[in-house]
Order: sequence, then structure tokens, then C-alpha cells
Amino acid sequence: MTIKRILVTGGAGFIGSAVARHLIADTPHQVLVLDKLTYAGNLDSLQPIETSPRYQFEQADILDAPKVGETIAAFRPDSIMHLAAESHVDRSIDGPGAFIQTNVVGTYTLLQAALGYWRTLSDPEKEAFRFHHISTDEVFGSLGSEGFFTEDTVYDPRSPYSASKAASDHLVRAWHHTYGLPTLVSNCSNNYGPYHFPEKLIPLVILNALEGKPLPVYGDGSNVRDWLYVEDHARALVTVAERGRVGDSYNVGGHNEKTNLEVVQAICAILDDIAPDTVIGPREKLITFVKDRPGHDQRYAIDASKISRDLNWQPQETFETGLAKTVRWYLDNRSWWERIRSGVYRGERLGTVA
Repeated sequence: MTIKRILVTGGAGFIGSAVARHLIADTPHQVLVLDKLTYAGNLDSLQPIETSPRYQFEQADILDAPKVGETIAAFRPDSIMHLAAESHVDRSIDGPGAFIQTNVVGTYTLLQAALGYWRTLSDPEKEAFRFHHISTDEVFGSLGSEGFFTEDTVYDPRSPYSASKAASDHLVRAWHHTYGLPTLVSNCSNNYGPYHFPEKLIPLVILNALEGKPLPVYGDGSNVRDWLYVEDHARALVTVAERGRVGDSYNVGGHNEKTNLEVVQAICAILDDIAPDTVIGPREKLITFVKDRPGHDQRYAIDASKISRDLNWQPQETFETGLAKTVRWYLDNRSWWERIRSGVYRGERLGTVA
């Protein structure tokens, strides 16, 4: 395998750190993580690879055009994997401005820097270069009880977060068609797994259940998501970056549709089995139905047949095996999440502004 130099933006975040860990552990590539280190960026998530001579870290904001340009010019990447983003729907409801700045203006800034760098390359280097933009299935809107999102599904974003990601997807495709920048886009379903910031459903429920706190479920809990284990997603992203067809997009899903209530109940069952607490008792009694999120999409489901057919990628984890691994990781890594719970985020409700 040819050794490549890969720049990962947002590489201290949940998915980005999984990509960086996978690249160092399972490939010969060199990795530079660029991250602003906001509330969701955590260098502890990169601790398993921090001593590797193939790993570097640069603290920078993708909105800082001079710094981004300098970093790209110095590192001379063969590929840029762009994961830096504001990513939580509830936070986008409370404060949409940050999502427009980071996800839209930040992506534009990075594209301009990448384009300027790409134009300095030799013809073989230009041919080999890739700009891989990582996005979400939420850009497609909401499904009814049947059907799946495909790469050809018309965009229909419903939240400030998904609208900002849709805009960034369109910018990436425009830079390919207008300027010839070799781009790839991937859209994924809901991720879960180790190192997940505990404002999202699965880690929040795990930690609340361990502490005997209420387990909030929006509405009646019937909203459906397709769940993808983050390490499966990391493998998919590297596969797309290495072998995807320039100009194409790829949907990445886990083939694991579950209602939110089913997810919470499954977590309760695992914890009651492996970490019973006689004081707390059965965790399912902690489930608390709360006022629904404004504009809450009913169902997401990904058709991942293209990446399976064209790039031979399949998820290795079922929802049951992946969730069991996730719960066990949080039990075994209390120091990681206790630092977060004691300061940056304490599990409070977000996204209640209509």
C-alpha cells in the first residue's frame, strides 16, 4: 500500500478521532489532526495514538484561513478528510449561528485553501489528491414508515444543523464541478460507540442510567434512526477516501433501524445485566418521556448498497454487539467521561427553543 499523508479536520471529535485511531492502528499512513478543540474536541480521545511517529496534531480553527493555508502547505497532504463541524441538532436549535459559521463558512474556507494547494501540485499529484467531505443523512429530511435514503434522494433539511450540512455538501460538489477539485462526499446514519460526547442519546442514557438519573425520551419514543458503530464508519470513510470515485457520494449505514425507545430499553437491559445496582433497581423505570424536540424528524434509514457493491464495505458490528461494546467502554473508562460531566457538559436539556 502506498503511504499517504492524510489531514483530518475535526480529528479530536467523536468520529474524527475514530478515523485517526483507525489510520494509525490499521494503515501505514501519516496523519495530521487539525482541531479547534471546542467543547466536543477532546485530546483524550487521541491518547491511544499520541506517541506514534506517524501522528501529528495542530490546534486551529477551519475559519482561520491563513492558519489553515499554512498548515496544508507545510504538511502537504495527499488527502483531506473533512470532519470538523458543529454536529448536534439540539444545540443548532438553541444557537444556529455557530453552525452556519463552522459548517458553511468553515467548509468554504477549507475548500479555498485546498484548491489553492491542489493547484500547486504536479499533474500526478493532482490526480491522486482527494478532498473527502463527511456529512449526514439528516440532509435528506424525514422518511415515512417505508423507504430508504439513497445517494440520489433529494435534499430536504429540516433543522439548522442539517441545513448547514446540506449547504456544505453543495459547496463541495460545486468546487469539484467548477474548479475540478477532486472531491468525495459521504452521508452517514447515526453513529455511536466509544469516546462519544455525552450530549447525544446513547452516551447520555448510559451515564444517566449509571447514576440513577432520569432517562429522557423525546415525545413517545417512536422516532426511528439507523445506528452505525463508529469504528465501522471509520473503516468506511478511509475506504471511500482511498478508493471512492471522484465526484461521487456514498451513503454509509449500519442496517440497524431502532426507535429511540428501543435504544434506551436496550441500554437499560445491558446495564442491569453487567452492572446491576440494588439502590437504583431496574433502569427501565428511569425512562421519562419529555416534550419533543421542535421539528423532530420521524425516521432516517440509509440504503448503503452502493458502498457495499462498489467498495466492498460492510459493517462488522450488529446493533447488539456494538451497543454491548459501547456500554462496556463507558464502564471501563469513567475517567474520560467524568471529566466532561464535572465541567463542560452536565447532561442538561438542550434544544427546547421552538
